[in-house]
Amino acid sequence: MSGIEALGRLLRQSHHARPDDLPQMAMRAAPLVGATAMIIYLVDHRQRELLPLLAGDAPPREPFMIDGTLAGRAFSTVAACVSDSGTGAVRLWVPLINGAERLGILEVVLAGPADEPVVEDCATVAALLAELVVTRDLYSDTIERLRRREPMRLAAEMLRAQLPPLTFSTGHLMISGVLEPCYDVGGDAFDYAINGDIAHLALFDAVGHGSAGGMRAVVLASLALAAYRNARRAALDLIGTYHHIDRAVQDHDRRGLITAVLAELDQRTGVLRVISAGHPGGVVIRRGKAVKILPTPTALPVTLGHHRPPVVIEEALEPGDHVLLYTDGITEARSTDGEPFGIDRLVDFTVKAIADQLPLPETSRRLVHAILDHQDDCLQDDATVLLARWISPAPDHSDTELPESANRAPFEPLG
Repeated sequence: MSGIEALGRLLRQSHHARPDDLPQMAMRAAPLVGATAMIIYLVDHRQRELLPLLAGDAPPREPFMIDGTLAGRAFSTVAACVSDSGTGAVRLWVPLINGAERLGILEVVLAGPADEPVVEDCATVAALLAELVVTRDLYSDTIERLRRREPMRLAAEMLRAQLPPLTFSTGHLMISGVLEPCYDVGGDAFDYAINGDIAHLALFDAVGHGSAGGMRAVVLASLALAAYRNARRAALDLIGTYHHIDRAVQDHDRRGLITAVLAELDQRTGVLRVISAGHPGGVVIRRGKAVKILPTPTALPVTLGHHRPPVVIEEALEPGDHVLLYTDGITEARSTDGEPFGIDRLVDFTVKAIADQLPLPETSRRLVHAILDHQDDCLQDDATVLLARWISPAPDHSDTELPESANRAPFEPLG
């Protein structure tokens, strides 16, 4: 049976499926592509492990670490990998991707060789299973419970429910964000949206880490997020958006304080416009070098906006440029002997990861893990990254053919 036929059968089965039914659906799809088993693995919230989603006839499996395993390599590189034990058992590891968002891995146990048509069929099934993981997750806690490796505090529960997916791509622009720690937050948040040709990016850092379990900071960050989206959906410009957020937070808590960076990127021209409200302004990386540290501050932190008008900075990007936005929890992260992570180390690490031609979400993942390792896995403050890559100018007309997905999984044969 071809991949499209397998896809149709899975679609018909999916309409009343629960997350608990997905492992059995994957197993039933396996013979349709010449496999004896298909097992779904989902990434944990810290993006360190791949956790098997098991039920029905799915065979028992143990979690995999991402670093140092073949399954993890498929996840990291967004490339299908195959292993042959030499005893006739062939395993294909196919990334589970929703759009550009990495969800996990599909293990396919093959009865025959993993030639290109088989890999394509398995990738087709994996794409539908990824879509089902996302949509079924809206109606159940099964997937969320699996992805949690420790209890989540209430403040983190509130804030994480409001964050967008970690990764998104238009084919001309890719955006990837990460927020640590996963299970306890101190007021960092990020957001983005693509409206027509304009990409909207924002980072917030609410003062109040540790106060009442971080709840005050989370409430402030939640207000800022809601006000940002409210302004964006009302088509306010960058300055109007800043003032709208400032007034909304001030009306609730005059003593609250939020640093922020608000940015707009025109996908056609590459023009980047930024307001840095008491926040690090970000870095432009071009051809392996940090070519611009964006000026900061160009506005006062939120709730102080009435004291001074904001200034919008413009920067002309070139195709292939990366824009790195971050919170001070990264640069101020200190090792056990007091050494700060610092801006130079941040830029050097990012430049090296880009030079390794890693997928953008993998660059973000490794960067945040480097921060955690620097502090022996014990953050003193939130560490948040929002990384954007302007790949190429978007066409003038929306009816132009869409580009091939930047995250389309190639076949990477390995022994």
